[in-house]
Amino acid sequence: MTVGIVKETFPGEKRVAMIPANIPQLIKLGLDVLIEKDAGKAAGYPDSTYEAKGAKVAADRNELFSSAEIILYVRGLGANPEAGKSDLELMKDGQVLVGMFEPLSEHDSIKMLAEKGVTAFSMELMPRITRAQSMDILSSMATVAGYRAVLLAAEALPRMFPMMMTAAGTIVPAHVFVVGAGVAGLQAIASAKRMGAVVQAYDVRPVVKEQVESLGGKFVELELETEDAETKGGYAKEMGEEFLKKQREMMTRVVAENDVVITTAAIPGKKAPILVTADMVRGMKPGSVVVDLAAERGGNCELTKAGETVVENDVRILGPVNMPADVPYHASQMYSKNLTNFLSLLVKEGNLQLDSDDEIIRATMITRDGNVISREN
Repeated sequence: MTVGIVKETFPGEKRVAMIPANIPQLIKLGLDVLIEKDAGKAAGYPDSTYEAKGAKVAADRNELFSSAEIILYVRGLGANPEAGKSDLELMKDGQVLVGMFEPLSEHDSIKMLAEKGVTAFSMELMPRITRAQSMDILSSMATVAGYRAVLLAAEALPRMFPMMMTAAGTIVPAHVFVVGAGVAGLQAIASAKRMGAVVQAYDVRPVVKEQVESLGGKFVELELETEDAETKGGYAKEMGEEFLKKQREMMTRVVAENDVVITTAAIPGKKAPILVTADMVRGMKPGSVVVDLAAERGGNCELTKAGETVVENDVRILGPVNMPADVPYHASQMYSKNLTNFLSLLVKEGNLQLDSDDEIIRATMITRDGNVISREN
């Protein structure tokens, strides 16, 4: 059985689904490995490094799809809604696809995959259970995004992050406020703290207070009457508008006190909640920076524009998109390890064994036998 690694076609996507270091593990599973020419080049992995580990390079994409029973993506159709359609004519009945497909929002794309008769697994749907932690691509990529957000903020801020004692006097540290203490938020807290900033953080889930404080941040308690704010999977729930209104009112003062605000709040399959209003931004000091990690989902800041930098009252609002692709070497390394662990669940002695009773397989499977696997969003 052959597994194929495609070259990504989404604009600006530099990651690759599998890196050379994990090829021997796939071979141990009984798989032959075929990689599309230059698939890993943009991430810093030339074809020769794959060949050295036992993979073969396909002459073109057609050969890859015709030869491989399993196709590995970073961004498959849905997560790559335009260019991804060109792969439909190459797919064959019974082929297995593994990658990101945006199944909770790109329903038409998922139907197209079903019509091709492929069995698709969407890694975004990985359940938040202990056994699946090593396969959790959302956590891996959020780690990269949280780190990257702090670097963007430090570059855009017209001051330095750490406190410094100099011959010219004392430089006071920058103040950073992180909204949302999931994986991205916690990494942003840790990164900002390492750079010397004074860090505060807020999350609707009081349970994360200990995690914030363990990284050196101060947890901001807004004294709101919080309904159950966490799903069974460990994600933040979508809160009601009345709750969000009160939350914004109480956050206004905290936002104004900080030089940098990093927002990370996202609800899977939903539009991101507005947490930082235009009025809050106008209350910030000139030169302040907002980095909105939810820009691709509509943004946590009312003024965010995805892929752009907006300036309002001398405050810069950054709306970065696809941030893990800006650090493709290590983002690919983490994603590749997640996929390797997942494949070890699907493949035994060179054969597919799709156990529908397995919680991980059941949760991530989105198409099979010409059908879309229904699930609650």
